Amino acid sequence: MERPETEKHSGAMGEKICLITGATSGIGKATAMELASMGASVVMVGRDRGRGEAALAEIKEKSANPSVDLMLADLSSQEEVRRLADVFKEAHPRLDVLINNAGLFRGERITTADGIETTFAVNHLAYFLLTKLLLDVLKASAPSRIVNVSSGEQRNGTIDFDDLQGEKGYRGAKAYSQSKLATVLFTYELARRLEGTGVSANCLHPGGRIPVRTNFGSGVSGVLGFMVRALRPLMISPEKGAETSIYLASSPEVEGLSGRYFVKKAEARSSDVSYDKRLARRLWEVSADLTKVPA
Repeated sequence: MERPETEKHSGAMGEKICLITGATSGIGKATAMELASMGASVVMVGRDRGRGEAALAEIKEKSANPSVDLMLADLSSQEEVRRLADVFKEAHPRLDVLINNAGLFRGERITTADGIETTFAVNHLAYFLLTKLLLDVLKASAPSRIVNVSSGEQRNGTIDFDDLQGEKGYRGAKAYSQSKLATVLFTYELARRLEGTGVSANCLHPGGRIPVRTNFGSGVSGVLGFMVRALRPLMISPEKGAETSIYLASSPEVEGLSGRYFVKKAEARSSDVSYDKRLARRLWEVSADLTKVPA
């Protein structure tokens, strides 16, 4: 397996506990593999037991690190997100790094058990709710880090409060771009609210101009599905796509940095609208209302 440059820090993550969502395939799995190889205690979150147990066994074997665990949760369900947070806190005394990585693309509008459009529920509200539920343990473990995986598509996103869940007219690409812009807005607002706590919050685009080769979009049909399949041979590897997540989780170079957007392990400027503080505060309040947590 191609190793990122962060291998030079091997062992630096010893005694650190990392929780990674969407960790049983793609970028999340590659991130879990590398952090485990660096000595961290890694808690992988996945939805499918079979895939999760296979990934768990592989990571334990290849990293030679027995401190890797699996927790199952469907992040489209707020009840399961809450259960995940409770189970994690019961099992682990601290949390040094939370990596919100899980994401999806839906070509058709589907609602969750909570009655929320699935793309928005998984790509944004799950990040928001899980982070809020784990803030107490993150603060108690400070200095600690929150890493949110966004996308270059955040640049095409708009937050449409009049049709946040695509009820008036759903397009998969629009819903996805909106959710990834929401990730950046959430990260910046979170960083402002965490000032002085020792908990940092940063976000990233895992690719560059070339997308990452993962299972993302595998269920998409039609012209977009054809394009995704046709481009797969040209896409970068999950290991390459995971480098920035690993860097933000482990590198001493970013210790204390917060409220930033990274591409290829370097700070970059996100879309102009992502710096709108009023928009970020309104999104925070709406998200709190949709997840029934204090704003």
